[in-house]
Amino acid sequence: MKSLHEGSFSAARRRAPWLVLVFLAGAAGPLSCSLLVEDRAEQCQSDADCSEIAGTRCDLGTHICASATTTTTTSSGGGGTGGTAGSGGTTMTTGGTGGTTTTTPKCADPNAEPVSINGDITSDYTLTCNQVYLLEGPVRVAEGANLTIEKGTTIKAKYVDSADPANVDKFGVLVIEPGSKLIAVGTEDEPIVFTSSRPEGMRKAGDWGGIILLGNAPTNHKDVNGQPAQGKIEGLVTTGGLYGGVNPDDSSGTLKYTRVEYGGYTIAPGNEVNGLTFGGVGRGTTVDHVQVRHTADDCFEFFGGTVNARYLACQFPGDDGFDWDNGFTGKLQFLVLQQDPAVADDTNGLEGDNDAVSSQNLPVSSPTIYNATLCGQNGDTNKTQIGVLLRRSTKASIFNLLATGFETGWDARDPLTSVTLKSSLLFGNLVNNVAEPEPMGSPTDDDAGFDEGAYFIDPLNDNSTEDPKLGGCFDANAPSFGPVVSLTTHAASPPDDGFFDVNAKYVGAFKDANDGWATAGTWAVWTDK
Repeated sequence: MKSLHEGSFSAARRRAPWLVLVFLAGAAGPLSCSLLVEDRAEQCQSDADCSEIAGTRCDLGTHICASATTTTTTSSGGGGTGGTAGSGGTTMTTGGTGGTTTTTPKCADPNAEPVSINGDITSDYTLTCNQVYLLEGPVRVAEGANLTIEKGTTIKAKYVDSADPANVDKFGVLVIEPGSKLIAVGTEDEPIVFTSSRPEGMRKAGDWGGIILLGNAPTNHKDVNGQPAQGKIEGLVTTGGLYGGVNPDDSSGTLKYTRVEYGGYTIAPGNEVNGLTFGGVGRGTTVDHVQVRHTADDCFEFFGGTVNARYLACQFPGDDGFDWDNGFTGKLQFLVLQQDPAVADDTNGLEGDNDAVSSQNLPVSSPTIYNATLCGQNGDTNKTQIGVLLRRSTKASIFNLLATGFETGWDARDPLTSVTLKSSLLFGNLVNNVAEPEPMGSPTDDDAGFDEGAYFIDPLNDNSTEDPKLGGCFDANAPSFGPVVSLTTHAASPPDDGFFDVNAKYVGAFKDANDGWATAGTWAVWTDK
């Protein structure tokens, strides 16, 4: 196997004499120049080493300064074209009066021999789609470094047997530390994919860890004197992992059209790695069109922070679809969940806490959520599945939510939990469509007598229990999440605040059966394996 680096990625900048400037003359035209980047053993150790060559960045797999734009300019007249670089090199040519042709290098076969990634990343690096990468053990992007991943890139994580306690610190986990950034921008048909190293057909939830994105936005962690403090993210037994600060506008980068699959593992009860974990991530971060599927714990969990995210898809989590704690105050829109009918655990669609001890530490968790479609297990198990479970002093404002196929539609627990749930629809939930009866003072009263059922049907809240007539919410291999007719009767208008899509005045994450944002292209995959 090719190895990218052993241990730390940091290295001294190298200034080997490997740049050649070639002047080419056409038959009757002016001179043009071609910058040839020769194929030497190592031209760079970070993107900074390529800064003297405009338009290039360091290819992590080859340590060659490669074109960042993959643009070749050709001439139809006097300019002519440049020469051809050696294997692994690149040629950038300008001049003449010809047109411009943009070409994109063929992305690597996902089954190609991978380049190993391990240790700490301490300088800016780019993962290019002409390589497949193997994440071996925890990889930390240190403060001040940016990890850029090109569209179409596949990153595999080395399979580790979760049943062996000796492997607890060997799981592949990508950790973006506060002050660093992950810049991963795929497209609908050229997504960035994080997956297991095992062959297709053998992959399963828990094969590796997941992605942990950390930042400097506020959380409600406190020290022994009650003063704001950083938290230690769950799921890590290695160094690092502290998160949280005082900057709500902090940026941890951009994550778009990315799929994370077959991850998640448990160190101990309550100490797990999710598919995608956010810790103190700020609203300067961009997150949209991200799918987490077949994970052994939650798909998405938010520990504090102010990050806003939309177009999030979750399939077959081992626990909850979307979870928040420790003062999360961000905004979420367009969420879709499909639960695994084979999981026998207390799995919920949305699950929110202020913190593990029900404190009133500030900031209190209080996300605002619009347009979610939550599809439960749609079958009987020995555990409890709730569409929306809010507890431990959290607050939340939820609108245009649709939940179906759970044991119970929604439940608010603990006296200080405060919830707004309006313009939403609960249908086809198997035991208690809306909520479990909890008479004040009864053994089931866990919220000081708050009546969820009465609250939900109060006309002032404009909720509904009508059949939404979904196409195929529970079909794991060919789902159709939208209703036949747009559910606008009870819908709320999202606020015009610069984040929410104000046109989504309908219940659920999909306008109708023709709305295929979660099924179009190849960025999201829906299968039962």
